[in-house]
Amino acid sequence: MSKTMKRWQLSSFGLKNLELATVPVPTPGSHELLVRVSAVSLNYRDKLVVEGELLPDAPAMPFTPVSDMAGEVVATGDGVSRFRIGDRVLGNFWTQWIDGEPPREMTRHGLSLGGPLPGVLAEYVLLREDVAVTAPASLTDQEASTLPIAGLTAWFALVETGKLKAGDTVLVEGTGGVALFGLQIARAFGARAIVTSRSAEKLKRVEILGMCDVIDTSATPDWSTVALDLTGGAGVDHVLELIGGDNISQSLAALASGGRIAQIGFLNGTEIRFSAVPMMLKRAIIQGITVGHRRAFEDMVRAIDARGIKPVIDEIYSFDAAPEAFNHLERGPFGKIVIDVLK
Repeated sequence: MSKTMKRWQLSSFGLKNLELATVPVPTPGSHELLVRVSAVSLNYRDKLVVEGELLPDAPAMPFTPVSDMAGEVVATGDGVSRFRIGDRVLGNFWTQWIDGEPPREMTRHGLSLGGPLPGVLAEYVLLREDVAVTAPASLTDQEASTLPIAGLTAWFALVETGKLKAGDTVLVEGTGGVALFGLQIARAFGARAIVTSRSAEKLKRVEILGMCDVIDTSATPDWSTVALDLTGGAGVDHVLELIGGDNISQSLAALASGGRIAQIGFLNGTEIRFSAVPMMLKRAIIQGITVGHRRAFEDMVRAIDARGIKPVIDEIYSFDAAPEAFNHLERGPFGKIVIDVLK
């Protein structure tokens, strides 16, 4: 193994400051894994971190961004017992959250991979063994790299907290990574799925995936009326709210009595606005979702292998083309953007 590696790093915030550097390969300490990264995937969060728009406290520079990776354990430090050399692993985003209630530090972003902790856009990374999760046997490394944030966010919203069951109706907003994972999880559990988007072209791609209804919100801005029509007036049981702003008022209008809104994204702004009356009359549950804990991640991995869930990847970039991958993220992908670190 070489003594040096390449990694992307920021000298200061801003995508224009992302540079490829050559640095020493780190040595694993006690209870640490050295992982050769095969693939990483990008999330909207990564863009916000790179641009300096998310973290309350700036990380030390130079800083390596990106939270999601898949790779192979190539060395272990003293005391490691959970993994062996050759194991395929993923990193759990919230490094402190193993199960149960989250640590208090999470209210200020905690110790999360890709900010404030160093990220994974590198040829090798160190992970504490309690942060690592075994990759699904049924997925390639490129596919598995999409799971830590987007996959687990949808899983935590629908299964871990939402108690999704067959016959429920799930409405997902948009066609990004979390949305399409929500669609696939809903289908895998026997639930009905409805997908909204303002892009007719992307909705055509959704229909190719099959087994869902679609709503073009450009043609019908008051899209909740269509959702109610599709459910015979009953409304939907789960909404993955990814838009933010005043869009949540439409989500509430589309909701069934006792339904749940998982507040996940804020593409239209971090301030959400809605009337309290429909929320009260429908006994709506609105819950903020910020990814999930390691135990739920491990549950999801088992379900992916058992139920045949396959991530949707829009495009795969080479490691040297990381800036172009970020530009694609800015344009809005259909599913996930992946960087193949080995290319």
